[in-house]
Amino acid sequence: MKMIRYEVRSAIAQILLDNPPVNGITDDLLDALMERLREAGADPGVRAIVIGSAVPGRFCGGLDLAKFRESSPSDVHRIVNKLYFQLFELQSSLPKPVIAAVTGAVRGGGMSLAITCDMIVAAENSTFGYPELEIGLLPSIHYHHLPRIIGRYRAFDLLFTGRVFDTRAAIDLGLVGRSVPAAEVLSHAHELAEVFANKSPELIRMGKLAFYRAIDQGYRVGASTAVDLVSAVFGTEDCAEGLAAFVEKREPRWGQP
Repeated sequence: MKMIRYEVRSAIAQILLDNPPVNGITDDLLDALMERLREAGADPGVRAIVIGSAVPGRFCGGLDLAKFRESSPSDVHRIVNKLYFQLFELQSSLPKPVIAAVTGAVRGGGMSLAITCDMIVAAENSTFGYPELEIGLLPSIHYHHLPRIIGRYRAFDLLFTGRVFDTRAAIDLGLVGRSVPAAEVLSHAHELAEVFANKSPELIRMGKLAFYRAIDQGYRVGASTAVDLVSAVFGTEDCAEGLAAFVEKREPRWGQP
């Protein structure tokens, strides 16, 4: 199944996630996404990259939990390492700006995917959330970066309640850079990409390298710890119960025999 739509127009590479119904993250989707990012990065005709969704009403709902539930511990470690570490390493090392064009719902691993981008343009009616605790997992990579962006107490609120919040709140928190009507998200992201495409590619490359060196703040160490934590959680009874409850569409029975 084709999970990524890719095209290049006017020096801009457009990468659309296409894994209905919610663009669930799988090993294959991450491989396809990173392959296209590398292709765009190596193409001298590409000056900027836009990542969006071909699925109406969804940017990314997070991990494909039905498949994730059936994974082996080594598979889990590999998938989460790609999402938390390898994708960020690849994107941050690209000599070209990457813009997330967010439409619809963004949850869990979808939040992880969005934050690897250099900028986030979101639809006014998009919604965001970290529901991992409700399904037997932990949003561990966000323990590392979210408090630094929005502050300790607001980060704890979002990560431990799992409540859904809208684009206006995401803007106020500093999680989203720009908000536009839903029908204009891709076109606005392309307009922004054109601004970058018209600048010196060498200066963009050097500036992006310096920018990520300045803001790294131990991300690589934090990502490694986060991967290990998710792998450890995967082996618990509560994780098995949470994933089973989600797939079976029922409330989890925490701490029950």
